[in-house]
Amino acid sequence: MNIAIIGAGYVGLVTGACFAELGNKVICVDNDPEKIALLKKLKMPFFEKGLDKMVKKNVIAGRLVFTDSIEHAVKKSIIIFICVGTPPKQSGEADLSYIENVAAEIAKNMLSYRLIIEKSTVPVETGKWIEHTVKINNKKGIEFDVASNPEFLKEGAAIYDFMHPDRIVIGAESEKAKKILAKLYKPIKAEIVVTDIKSAELIKHASNSFLATKISFINSIANICEKTGADIEKVSYGMGLDKRIGRAFLKSGIGYGGFCFPKDMDAFIHISDKIGYEFSILKSVRSVNENQKQVFLKKIEKELWIIKDKTIGVLGLAFKPNTDDMRFAPSVDIINSLTQSGARIRAYDPKAFEKARPLLKGVTFCKDPYETAKNSDALLILTEWQEFKHINLSRVKKLLRNPLIIDGRNIFDPAKMRKLGFKYISIGR
Repeated sequence: MNIAIIGAGYVGLVTGACFAELGNKVICVDNDPEKIALLKKLKMPFFEKGLDKMVKKNVIAGRLVFTDSIEHAVKKSIIIFICVGTPPKQSGEADLSYIENVAAEIAKNMLSYRLIIEKSTVPVETGKWIEHTVKINNKKGIEFDVASNPEFLKEGAAIYDFMHPDRIVIGAESEKAKKILAKLYKPIKAEIVVTDIKSAELIKHASNSFLATKISFINSIANICEKTGADIEKVSYGMGLDKRIGRAFLKSGIGYGGFCFPKDMDAFIHISDKIGYEFSILKSVRSVNENQKQVFLKKIEKELWIIKDKTIGVLGLAFKPNTDDMRFAPSVDIINSLTQSGARIRAYDPKAFEKARPLLKGVTFCKDPYETAKNSDALLILTEWQEFKHINLSRVKKLLRNPLIIDGRNIFDPAKMRKLGFKYISIGR
């Protein structure tokens, strides 16, 4: 099938590469000429495991091409996915101006029937506005359909998630659109949930908000564990064995980050306020998440007493492992708070250096965990990279000025760390 992907960001590029891998002809469009130039040279604008190889394979095979021309892509494709950004406004409302602009451009360049699909995470009723925008710009009266097909890709496992999804959600209201999307996804073995467009839009917001709620809930339980002497790892394990609850997203720490959860939560709260519903649960979830960074900062202050002029090593900057994404990463607020208090920060992350530099002024970036630990008064763990779980702790202890590790991700066993001679502070234990 001939597919256009408009927006070669995280969602668009992964989606385009995966559809090409399934045998479709895909044109990826982006209005950033530098990004398109990079992609044509087979250089990825972000890190996602396996994506570079998949892109290279399908470019060579002629199934995947890159352009900055929406006109070219629309004229060559029957199926058009809108994967542009929906960044948050100051109010928390999603900025849909990119969606509107793209919808208008699609309408102006259609030659015959097109299926226009919103892939970006958008507020409920966006499909209606896309349809309206296409209609008023569709001067030739060409037939088209609008559909919703939300993505559920986890950074660090996006290709696997695309090829082996828990479900495929299709929001469509014409039989033609439903049949095209069913055919497109036929090679993927997963349950297809067909709904109206508004329900599909809400499924994405509701799913992300529920997962964020689980994270804030378990962090609240972790804070209770600390005050009572219980162990959050044992509590979350016992909870997770209940099939009604499940073990996923019950890992305590310094709070969720990344672009999706904070942005989608703010947008969903704004939507609810707009229609007159007080979604107090989600407001509490957001508040708990923000407070969790303060909980962690208080642990640091308690152990170091005076932050000013202390050297603090930081392992992990990206909001989660296996990605270089720094958007809404908890590390940014934590590190900036420490530097404002006069600390000297030394930091290491396996992938996120380039994305982190503009966000973290005055930070010394190190080549590995050992350089980070050298002469530091404390070592913080802010991202649970697998590499950190296998570092030589005896070597780290010798390099530290004080054998103090404050772990925001609970990657080590407290008893073993004490046996090694560390003062080890973690979350909820």
